[in-house]
Formats: sequence, structure tokens, C-alpha cells
Amino acid sequence: MTRADAIGFLTILRKEYVRIVRIWSQTLLPPVMNVALYLLIFGSFIGKRIGMMGGDSYASFIVPGLILMAVITNSYGNVSSSFFSAKFQKNIEEILVSPVPDWLIVLGFAFGGIIRGVLVASAVVVVILIAPGVDLKVAHPVLAAVLLFLTAGFFSLAGLMNAMFAKKFDDISFVPTFVLTPLTYLGGVFYPLSSLPEFWQKISAANPILHMVSSLRYAFLGHSDVPYGYALTFLLLGNAVLYYVSLRYLKRGLGIRN
Repeated sequence: MTRADAIGFLTILRKEYVRIVRIWSQTLLPPVMNVALYLLIFGSFIGKRIGMMGGDSYASFIVPGLILMAVITNSYGNVSSSFFSAKFQKNIEEILVSPVPDWLIVLGFAFGGIIRGVLVASAVVVVILIAPGVDLKVAHPVLAAVLLFLTAGFFSLAGLMNAMFAKKFDDISFVPTFVLTPLTYLGGVFYPLSSLPEFWQKISAANPILHMVSSLRYAFLGHSDVPYGYALTFLLLGNAVLYYVSLRYLKRGLGIRN
């Protein structure tokens, strides 16, 4: 990477960071409020009736899933909205004709989503720390950080691909509403996989978000229903594939020039 490439990459990152911070009431506050409400309703009110989950309070049990849910929706939403806005306003052309190579442009937007995911996760952790009845512990901090980073990267790249082919603003809300939200709520955020009948356990095992949630739960609590190796393998391969496809699409101008 040359000095000029580094400047171009950092400029894209700075643009994304300034955008996130400038409209913090839309980018950072809503996920924090959502997590606070989930902890109040499910962790406090309903959790008292449910009792312990594998030696942990119900509030502590749902914490990893709530953090991951916030990271998924915000990393995806940041890149899809940012790239589509640049395409809609025609300023994406200024980036494409600049000397910044395409592979750095893809990385720049992807890391923008990762930055928002990290900021949201940090804000959510602060809320969890002050929430009553939640014993936040991280049994494997390195694994937790790797899982969150790879998850944010995966959904950032997925959001980039969505934005490339979106023709109107409604198109970038279709996937989060009709794909990500159902998969997330059915991904074991609020219940363990072992609580389902055997048939539905097999069906749920096909949901990659369930593996991500279970793996992060293992990183936090030290136990889960699913080995974390599946999620790590999926995320590593998924990031590589989505990056390659996004780069090819950007080079060919698919969804941009036409």
C-alpha cells in the first residue's frame, strides 16, 4: 500500500466515522435504547419467572445475543445506507475515478460498518454494565473480540452488496426487514437451542446467526449449545467470499454504472 493509497483509505474511514458521529441520535442511540428495553422487559420482568439458564441468570444469558444483534443490524445498515446514498447522490463516481484502488474502496466502506458495529457494541456494553440483575462476564475475551469483528465485517460486506444493486431506498430495507430480523430472532438470542424439539433443532442448525450467537455466548459465559468452530469457519469463509464478490462487482460497475 502506497502513501497515496493509505491517505485515500483513511479518508473513506474518516468520512464514515464523521457520518456516524454527526447523526449519533440515529446511529448510536436507537440500538442502545432497544437493548435497554430488552433487558428491562425480558431480563428483568420475564427473566424472574424463567429463572436460571445453565447456571446464569436469564438476563446474563441473553446479553451476548443482544450485543450481536446490535452489531449485525448496525454494521449492515451503515454500509448499505452510506454506499447507496453515495450512489444516489452521484458522489460515488468521485471515489471511483480517484486513484484509490477498488480493493481499498471496498475495505474502506466495510471498515466503516465495522467502526459503527464496534461503537454500538461499546455503548451497549455500558448499558449492560449499569443494568440491574446482569452479571457481565467474558470467559474468553479474545474469542469474543474476534467473533464480533468478523461478524461486523461479514454483514458490512453484505450491506455493501445490497447497496450496489438497490435502485431505491426501499430496496436497502428489504433484507434487514424480511431476512435479517427473522433469522436473528430465530437465532437463539432469547432461548437455548436445546429447548426446541429435535426437529426444530435440526432446522435451526441451518441458521448461521444461531451459530454466531451460540459462539459469542460461549465466549461470554463459557458454555453454549453449538461448538464455536462452525461460526468461525463460516465467518472466515463468508468474509473472504463476500469481499471477493464485492470487489468483482465494483470493478465491473454492476449496479453502479447502469
